[in-house]
Amino acid sequence: MGAVAGVDPVTEHERTRAALRAVIPRLAQLLRGGVPDLDVPSGVPPWTVGDAGAHLCAAYLAYCSAFTHEFADWDSVLPPGDGPFTERITAVNAKSIGLLDADERRRLGDLVTERGERFLRVTRDLAPGTPVEAPWYGQQVVLTLATATGLMLSESLLHGLDIARGARIPWTIGADEARLVIGQAMPAVMPLALDEAKAQGVRIAFDVVITGGPRLAVVVDGGTVTVTRDAAPRAYDCRITADPAAFLLISFRRTPLWTAIARGRIRAGGRKPWLAPRLSKLITSP
Repeated sequence: MGAVAGVDPVTEHERTRAALRAVIPRLAQLLRGGVPDLDVPSGVPPWTVGDAGAHLCAAYLAYCSAFTHEFADWDSVLPPGDGPFTERITAVNAKSIGLLDADERRRLGDLVTERGERFLRVTRDLAPGTPVEAPWYGQQVVLTLATATGLMLSESLLHGLDIARGARIPWTIGADEARLVIGQAMPAVMPLALDEAKAQGVRIAFDVVITGGPRLAVVVDGGTVTVTRDAAPRAYDCRITADPAAFLLISFRRTPLWTAIARGRIRAGGRKPWLAPRLSKLITSP
Protein backbone atom coordinates (compact mmCIF):
# COMPACT_ATOMS: atom_id res chain seq x y z
CA MET A 1 0.00 0.00 0.00
CA GLY A 2 1.55 3.28 -1.06
CA ALA A 3 1.20 6.70 0.47
CA VAL A 4 -2.32 8.10 0.49
CA ALA A 5 -3.09 11.75 -0.18
CA GLY A 6 -3.79 13.51 3.10
CA VAL A 7 -2.50 10.58 5.20
CA ASP A 8 0.97 10.62 6.75
CA PRO A 9 2.06 6.94 6.67
CA VAL A 10 4.57 7.42 9.48
CA THR A 11 2.05 9.08 11.78
CA GLU A 12 -0.64 6.52 11.07
CA HIS A 13 1.81 3.67 11.59
CA GLU A 14 2.76 5.12 14.96
CA ARG A 15 -0.92 5.40 15.87
CA THR A 16 -1.37 1.73 14.97
CA ARG A 17 1.63 0.77 17.10
CA ALA A 18 0.20 2.80 19.97
CA ALA A 19 -3.16 1.03 19.63
CA LEU A 20 -1.42 -2.37 19.65
CA ARG A 21 0.66 -1.34 22.66
CA ALA A 22 -2.55 -0.40 24.49
CA VAL A 23 -4.45 -3.61 23.68
CA ILE A 24 -1.68 -6.00 24.80
CA PRO A 25 -2.19 -5.36 28.55
CA ARG A 26 -5.97 -5.65 28.05
CA LEU A 27 -5.43 -9.09 26.57
CA ALA A 28 -3.01 -10.07 29.30
CA GLN A 29 -5.46 -9.05 32.02
CA LEU A 30 -8.24 -10.94 30.27
CA LEU A 31 -6.16 -14.12 30.03
CA ARG A 32 -4.70 -13.90 33.53
CA GLY A 33 -7.78 -13.10 35.55
CA GLY A 34 -10.88 -12.85 33.42
CA VAL A 35 -11.09 -16.41 32.13
CA PRO A 36 -11.86 -18.96 34.83
CA ASP A 37 -11.77 -21.95 32.47
CA LEU A 38 -9.65 -22.17 29.32
CA ASP A 39 -11.69 -25.13 28.09
CA VAL A 40 -15.00 -23.29 27.65
CA PRO A 41 -16.11 -22.59 24.05
CA SER A 42 -14.83 -19.34 22.59
CA GLY A 43 -16.65 -17.00 20.23
CA VAL A 44 -15.25 -18.98 17.26
CA PRO A 45 -16.41 -22.61 17.60
CA PRO A 46 -15.02 -25.23 17.73
CA TRP A 47 -12.10 -23.40 19.39
CA THR A 48 -12.02 -23.12 23.16
CA VAL A 49 -10.95 -19.95 24.93
CA GLY A 50 -7.54 -21.55 25.40
CA ASP A 51 -7.34 -22.35 21.68
CA ALA A 52 -8.05 -18.73 20.78
CA GLY A 53 -5.36 -17.55 23.19
CA ALA A 54 -2.86 -20.10 21.85
CA HIS A 55 -3.57 -19.01 18.28
CA LEU A 56 -3.01 -15.38 19.22
CA CYS A 57 0.36 -16.28 20.78
CA ALA A 58 1.26 -18.15 17.58
CA ALA A 59 0.29 -15.14 15.45
CA TYR A 60 2.49 -12.86 17.55
CA LEU A 61 5.36 -15.34 17.23
CA ALA A 62 4.93 -15.51 13.44
CA TYR A 63 5.14 -11.76 12.96
CA CYS A 64 8.08 -11.49 15.36
CA SER A 65 9.89 -14.26 13.53
CA ALA A 66 9.87 -12.25 10.33
CA PHE A 67 12.55 -10.16 12.08
CA THR A 68 14.01 -12.37 14.84
CA HIS A 69 13.85 -15.74 13.01
CA GLU A 70 13.11 -17.39 16.36
CA PHE A 71 10.62 -19.77 14.73
CA ALA A 72 12.14 -21.69 11.85
CA ASP A 73 10.07 -24.87 11.64
CA TRP A 74 7.63 -23.56 9.03
CA ASP A 75 7.45 -26.94 7.29
CA SER A 76 5.61 -28.33 10.31
CA VAL A 77 2.96 -25.61 10.14
CA LEU A 78 2.50 -24.60 6.51
CA PRO A 79 0.54 -26.82 4.11
CA PRO A 80 2.43 -28.12 1.06
CA GLY A 81 2.17 -26.16 -2.16
CA ASP A 82 0.42 -22.83 -2.51
CA GLY A 83 -3.28 -23.63 -2.42
CA PRO A 84 -6.29 -21.30 -2.13
CA PHE A 85 -6.09 -18.62 0.55
CA THR A 86 -8.92 -19.90 2.74
CA GLU A 87 -7.66 -23.48 2.70
CA ARG A 88 -4.15 -22.34 3.52
CA ILE A 89 -5.17 -20.11 6.42
CA THR A 90 -7.58 -22.73 7.78
CA ALA A 91 -4.78 -25.32 7.80
CA VAL A 92 -2.29 -22.94 9.44
CA ASN A 93 -4.83 -21.87 12.07
CA ALA A 94 -5.54 -25.49 12.94
CA LYS A 95 -1.83 -26.13 13.46
CA SER A 96 -1.30 -22.91 15.42
CA ILE A 97 -3.41 -23.93 18.40
CA GLY A 98 -1.17 -26.93 19.02
CA LEU A 99 2.12 -25.03 19.26
CA LEU A 100 1.80 -24.50 23.04
CA ASP A 101 1.98 -27.26 25.62
CA ALA A 102 -0.24 -27.41 28.72
CA ASP A 103 2.20 -25.44 30.89
CA GLU A 104 2.49 -22.68 28.29
CA ARG A 105 -1.28 -22.46 28.01
CA ARG A 106 -1.43 -21.70 31.71
CA ARG A 107 0.86 -18.73 30.97
CA LEU A 108 -1.09 -17.25 28.06
CA GLY A 109 -1.23 -13.78 29.58
CA ASP A 110 2.53 -13.72 30.07
CA LEU A 111 3.23 -15.08 26.59
CA VAL A 112 0.97 -12.53 24.90
CA THR A 113 2.78 -9.76 26.78
CA GLU A 114 6.26 -11.10 26.01
CA ARG A 115 5.62 -11.69 22.31
CA GLY A 116 3.59 -8.55 21.70
CA GLU A 117 6.14 -6.31 23.37
CA ARG A 118 8.97 -8.08 21.52
CA PHE A 119 7.34 -7.30 18.16
CA LEU A 120 6.98 -3.64 19.10
CA ARG A 121 10.58 -3.54 20.31
CA VAL A 122 12.23 -5.16 17.29
CA THR A 123 10.23 -3.03 14.81
CA ARG A 124 10.50 0.25 16.73
CA ASP A 125 12.98 1.97 14.41
CA LEU A 126 11.80 0.47 11.12
CA ALA A 127 9.94 2.37 8.39
CA PRO A 128 6.26 1.53 7.70
CA GLY A 129 7.22 0.23 4.25
CA THR A 130 9.74 -2.32 5.56
CA PRO A 131 9.00 -5.69 3.86
CA VAL A 132 7.65 -8.52 6.02
CA GLU A 133 7.54 -12.06 4.65
CA ALA A 134 4.20 -13.74 5.44
CA PRO A 135 4.38 -17.35 4.18
CA TRP A 136 1.21 -18.30 6.06
CA TYR A 137 -0.72 -16.19 3.55
CA GLY A 138 1.11 -17.60 0.53
CA GLN A 139 4.56 -18.77 -0.47
CA GLN A 140 5.51 -15.48 -2.13
CA VAL A 141 3.48 -13.06 -0.02
CA VAL A 142 5.38 -10.06 1.33
CA LEU A 143 3.56 -7.41 3.35
CA THR A 144 4.71 -4.03 4.59
CA LEU A 145 5.40 -3.49 8.26
CA ALA A 146 2.43 -1.09 8.35
CA THR A 147 0.15 -3.85 7.08
CA ALA A 148 1.65 -6.42 9.47
CA THR A 149 1.17 -4.11 12.44
CA GLY A 150 -2.43 -3.48 11.40
CA LEU A 151 -2.97 -7.24 11.17
CA MET A 152 -1.49 -7.80 14.62
CA LEU A 153 -3.90 -5.19 15.96
CA SER A 154 -6.74 -6.95 14.16
CA GLU A 155 -5.75 -10.35 15.59
CA SER A 156 -5.56 -8.83 19.07
CA LEU A 157 -8.93 -7.11 18.93
CA LEU A 158 -10.84 -9.97 17.31
CA HIS A 159 -9.40 -12.83 19.34
CA GLY A 160 -9.77 -10.73 22.47
CA LEU A 161 -13.44 -10.55 21.56
CA ASP A 162 -13.55 -14.32 20.96
CA ILE A 163 -12.03 -15.00 24.38
CA ALA A 164 -14.27 -12.49 26.13
CA ARG A 165 -17.40 -13.91 24.51
CA GLY A 166 -16.42 -17.36 25.76
CA ALA A 167 -15.85 -16.00 29.25
CA ARG A 168 -19.04 -13.91 29.03
CA ILE A 169 -17.32 -10.66 29.92
CA PRO A 170 -17.27 -7.32 28.05
CA TRP A 171 -14.72 -6.52 25.35
CA THR A 172 -14.82 -3.34 23.33
CA ILE A 173 -13.41 -2.57 19.90
CA GLY A 174 -13.19 1.19 19.51
CA ALA A 175 -13.99 3.04 16.32
CA ASP A 176 -10.47 4.45 16.05
CA GLU A 177 -8.94 0.98 16.53
CA ALA A 178 -11.16 -0.43 13.79
CA ARG A 179 -10.32 2.46 11.44
CA LEU A 180 -6.61 1.75 11.86
CA VAL A 181 -7.07 -1.93 10.98
CA ILE A 182 -9.23 -1.11 7.97
CA GLY A 183 -6.86 1.55 6.65
CA GLN A 184 -3.57 -0.20 7.35
CA ALA A 185 -4.34 -3.86 6.72
CA MET A 186 -7.41 -4.39 4.57
CA PRO A 187 -6.22 -2.84 1.28
CA ALA A 188 -3.44 -5.46 1.20
CA VAL A 189 -5.31 -8.44 2.64
CA MET A 190 -8.64 -8.21 0.81
CA PRO A 191 -7.07 -9.06 -2.59
CA LEU A 192 -5.41 -12.12 -1.03
CA ALA A 193 -8.80 -13.30 0.25
CA LEU A 194 -10.66 -13.00 -3.05
CA ASP A 195 -12.64 -16.13 -3.95
CA GLU A 196 -11.36 -16.35 -7.51
CA ALA A 197 -13.94 -18.94 -8.58
CA LYS A 198 -16.85 -16.76 -7.47
CA ALA A 199 -15.21 -13.69 -9.00
CA GLN A 200 -14.94 -15.15 -12.50
CA GLY A 201 -16.94 -13.01 -14.93
CA VAL A 202 -17.89 -10.53 -12.18
CA ARG A 203 -17.41 -6.80 -12.70
CA ILE A 204 -18.48 -4.69 -9.72
CA ALA A 205 -17.01 -1.50 -8.30
CA PHE A 206 -17.77 -0.99 -4.59
CA ASP A 207 -17.31 2.34 -2.82
CA VAL A 208 -16.76 1.39 0.84
CA VAL A 209 -17.19 4.48 3.01
CA ILE A 210 -16.14 3.99 6.62
CA THR A 211 -17.66 6.59 8.94
CA GLY A 212 -14.84 8.95 9.90
CA GLY A 213 -12.57 7.33 7.26
CA PRO A 214 -10.92 5.60 5.53
CA ARG A 215 -12.63 5.02 2.18
CA LEU A 216 -11.89 1.96 0.05
CA ALA A 217 -12.44 1.49 -3.68
CA VAL A 218 -12.94 -2.27 -4.12
CA VAL A 219 -13.03 -3.15 -7.81
CA VAL A 220 -13.72 -6.78 -8.79
CA ASP A 221 -13.03 -7.45 -12.45
CA GLY A 222 -12.97 -10.90 -14.01
CA GLY A 223 -11.30 -12.93 -11.26
CA THR A 224 -9.12 -10.18 -9.78
CA VAL A 225 -9.69 -7.40 -7.27
CA THR A 226 -7.94 -4.13 -6.55
CA VAL A 227 -8.43 -2.26 -3.28
CA THR A 228 -7.39 1.37 -3.25
CA ARG A 229 -7.58 3.58 -0.22
CA ASP A 230 -9.08 7.07 -0.71
CA ALA A 231 -9.03 6.68 -4.49
CA ALA A 232 -9.64 9.43 -7.02
CA PRO A 233 -13.32 9.96 -7.94
CA ARG A 234 -14.82 7.37 -10.31
CA ALA A 235 -18.14 5.71 -11.07
CA TYR A 236 -19.24 2.95 -8.68
CA ASP A 237 -21.96 0.35 -8.87
CA CYS A 238 -22.62 0.20 -5.14
CA ARG A 239 -21.78 2.33 -2.13
CA ILE A 240 -21.48 0.71 1.30
CA THR A 241 -21.46 3.09 4.27
CA ALA A 242 -20.45 1.45 7.53
CA ASP A 243 -19.60 2.06 11.14
CA PRO A 244 -15.88 1.11 11.45
CA ALA A 245 -16.24 -1.54 14.17
CA ALA A 246 -19.27 -3.05 12.43
CA PHE A 247 -17.39 -3.32 9.13
CA LEU A 248 -14.45 -5.00 10.85
CA LEU A 249 -16.69 -7.52 12.62
CA ILE A 250 -18.66 -8.31 9.47
CA SER A 251 -15.48 -8.70 7.42
CA PHE A 252 -14.11 -11.28 9.85
CA ARG A 253 -17.45 -13.07 10.37
CA ARG A 254 -17.90 -11.98 14.00
CA THR A 255 -21.23 -10.26 13.35
CA PRO A 256 -23.87 -11.28 10.77
CA LEU A 257 -24.37 -8.72 8.02
CA TRP A 258 -28.11 -8.57 8.53
CA THR A 259 -27.71 -7.86 12.26
CA ALA A 260 -25.59 -4.81 11.46
CA ILE A 261 -28.14 -3.68 8.86
CA ALA A 262 -31.00 -4.01 11.35
CA ARG A 263 -29.07 -1.91 13.86
CA GLY A 264 -28.36 0.80 11.28
CA ARG A 265 -24.60 0.26 11.40
CA ILE A 266 -24.22 -0.46 7.71
CA ARG A 267 -26.27 0.60 4.70
CA ALA A 268 -26.11 0.34 0.95
CA GLY A 269 -26.63 2.99 -1.72
CA GLY A 270 -25.53 3.96 -5.21
CA ARG A 271 -26.89 2.78 -8.54
CA LYS A 272 -27.17 -0.89 -7.53
CA PRO A 273 -27.45 -1.13 -3.73
CA TRP A 274 -28.66 -4.74 -3.93
CA LEU A 275 -25.09 -5.76 -4.85
CA ALA A 276 -23.75 -4.91 -1.38
CA PRO A 277 -24.07 -8.44 0.12
CA ARG A 278 -21.91 -9.83 -2.68
CA LEU A 279 -18.81 -8.15 -1.27
CA SER A 280 -18.70 -10.48 1.74
CA LYS A 281 -19.23 -13.47 -0.57
CA LEU A 282 -16.43 -12.48 -2.94
CA ILE A 283 -13.93 -11.64 -0.19
CA THR A 284 -13.62 -14.75 1.97
CA SER A 285 -12.64 -15.29 5.59
CA PRO A 286 -11.68 -18.62 7.15
